Amino acid sequence: MDRCTGTGGELKTTYLDRLRMSARESGSIACMGLDPDMKAMPESFRVDDIPNFFCDIFSLMKKRGVKPAAFKPNESCYLVLDNPRDKDKSKRHMKGTQALVEIMDLIEEYFPGSPIILDNKRGDIASTSKNYAVSGLTRWDVDAVTVHPYMGSDSVGPFIDEAMLERESRNGRGVYILNRTSNKGASDFQNLEVKVGECLLPLYMIVQKKIIDWGRDKHGVGAVVGATSLPELKTLVALYQQYHVPLLIPGVGSQGGSAKEVMQILREEGYDLSIVRINSSSGITHPWKTRDKFPNNYSEVCVNALAKLNEEIAYK
Repeated sequence: MDRCTGTGGELKTTYLDRLRMSARESGSIACMGLDPDMKAMPESFRVDDIPNFFCDIFSLMKKRGVKPAAFKPNESCYLVLDNPRDKDKSKRHMKGTQALVEIMDLIEEYFPGSPIILDNKRGDIASTSKNYAVSGLTRWDVDAVTVHPYMGSDSVGPFIDEAMLERESRNGRGVYILNRTSNKGASDFQNLEVKVGECLLPLYMIVQKKIIDWGRDKHGVGAVVGATSLPELKTLVALYQQYHVPLLIPGVGSQGGSAKEVMQILREEGYDLSIVRINSSSGITHPWKTRDKFPNNYSEVCVNALAKLNEEIAYK
């Protein structure tokens, strides 16, 4: 176990500990994205209904014993539902943010100990990054956040520093740094070749080396590596596995990535699967895509989708 001793002599769990424990307890390394889309809900569906929607799904998951090993709400899906500056002051509200608060509380109620990864992809000058780090990791009290590396060490550093602080409420937090992402435009910059000495390397490999440097002796500095580009995934996994870097792998499901192919690569490289999280978001929470196809048994449809992902991953 990757644990350290606190000032009082007690053992403090690291983020890697939390990942391994949740994998063991759930029998899964799936990550369930929680990204509500009002366009996929009935016309009568309101922002206020979002917590109840997820409560119904969580309840059935608990009943059937179908679990992920982490949850990943994308903050933007909730912030866009706020209405803080309407000209009509009577219509102003922060219901989207409140829904996210309630959903995190539900996760802790139904699945205590399961990591919550707040996907907010921050990164700015050092002082601003410090604010974002405190906001995400401490005020939201989550287990991990996602971070942009584009502005370099003084931008990423505050997130790592905040994640390494010991807290009474939650020991061992993580920071997932974007490396080679799953979106269609990823290759615009991430695959550009950069001259390093006499060699040409794609930018994503240079970022990888920085992530490894930033994470030395810091359990919990991880990488986001998409499932939609398998050659790049294989290249990155081959080096990351030597350093026990926790991976967040999005892009499975609606983005076209294959959980089976991802698992094949991870197993071929001998990766510690317990510190990997393979994420699917809309493919689990609204696989029907539009409100025209909204099923009455939506909870069952969502839980079946999660169960199918667990089967494709075949962790145990």
